[in-house]
Amino acid sequence: MGHHLIPAHGGHLIQRLATPQQAKEFLQQTERTPALTLSERSLSDLELIAIGGFSPLTGFMGASDYRAVVDTMHLDNGLAWSIPITLPVTAAVAENVKLDTLVRLNDAQGQAIGVLALQEIFTYDKEAEAQKVYRTTEAAHPGVQVIYQQGDHYLAGDVWLLERRPHPLFPAYQIDPLDSRQKFQERGWRTVVGFQTRNPIHRAHEYIQKCALEVVDGLFLHPLVGATKSDDVPANVRMRCYEIMLEHYYPGDRVILAINPAAMRYAGPREAIFHALVRKNYGCTHFIVGRDHAGVGSYYGTYDAQYIFAEFTPDELGIIPLMFEHAFYCKRTGGMATTKTSPSSPEERIHLSGTKVREMLRRGELPPPEFSRPEVAAELARAMQIPGS
Repeated sequence: MGHHLIPAHGGHLIQRLATPQQAKEFLQQTERTPALTLSERSLSDLELIAIGGFSPLTGFMGASDYRAVVDTMHLDNGLAWSIPITLPVTAAVAENVKLDTLVRLNDAQGQAIGVLALQEIFTYDKEAEAQKVYRTTEAAHPGVQVIYQQGDHYLAGDVWLLERRPHPLFPAYQIDPLDSRQKFQERGWRTVVGFQTRNPIHRAHEYIQKCALEVVDGLFLHPLVGATKSDDVPANVRMRCYEIMLEHYYPGDRVILAINPAAMRYAGPREAIFHALVRKNYGCTHFIVGRDHAGVGSYYGTYDAQYIFAEFTPDELGIIPLMFEHAFYCKRTGGMATTKTSPSSPEERIHLSGTKVREMLRRGELPPPEFSRPEVAAELARAMQIPGS
């Protein structure tokens, strides 16, 4: 790796991928021990630990790290980390597994995908975690809802992924941190800005990405394809929209599109820090933080996800946040802008939320070209099965 690549968080890119021989031995050792079926979120977490996306984590958090992260947004050793990465189980499962043994980890189809070296079992306060991580204890919040519905115990210990399987939908875009770092180096990129999204790309996204691209060497467009809310636009539709945009509106040698296998937590400010650290592990030097990053409903203030970065020193995070105001199409100047650059009144601004766009599409209406590029609007229309589109 080139000397100019940003170090992974904690200084070392973690790899927890078993060799074929190790995988064979792990399976033999866990043939007669209880197996654990992972949720979609836990599967994503296992994968990201194994490929180094969650460096410096080598497994699911123990009690000391868990409590430190929930209370202080740092690991027990003082390293910045804002979201607990835990493996929840029911009391019945907790009673059925033994400390200091290997636990086989299965997917929903019953296939073994990993193992956990079980080092700790502990209980936790669901409401306290909800309040501190999500800033609310309301079950209507999708992240809080997950906490309330999961088991009362956490299992902790190092993990191994038995094999790196191709993504079932987007194998060409499955670019792990080792790969992304190599690609950045091959292109000679010393500075790379990461962009997180769970929504179809629109003009405001395009505007802030291109503003960021003016000051760095490359853009790492990194949409999240793990578990999201049921009313979010499906990942395959979003990916097609990104492909269309890259084909028509971006310089091909300045952008890399890759999938982020993470599950969405909707933790607002804390998740903005988390998203930045994950992109640091992928090799990004900068990270875009826009309006209501990782928010949901009205649980967070419009720019709370930007303010939280002031709670950390630049050295603690090791990645530079690029803060952007709410972008819109300005009728007066005839282009994209923010309140920093536009003299327009609110009536002269065209902006639609993701929710409003979904509602328009369901009614059979296309978003205007000032909001969405026509090719993207047409793709969304096809996906929403609008008659005559």
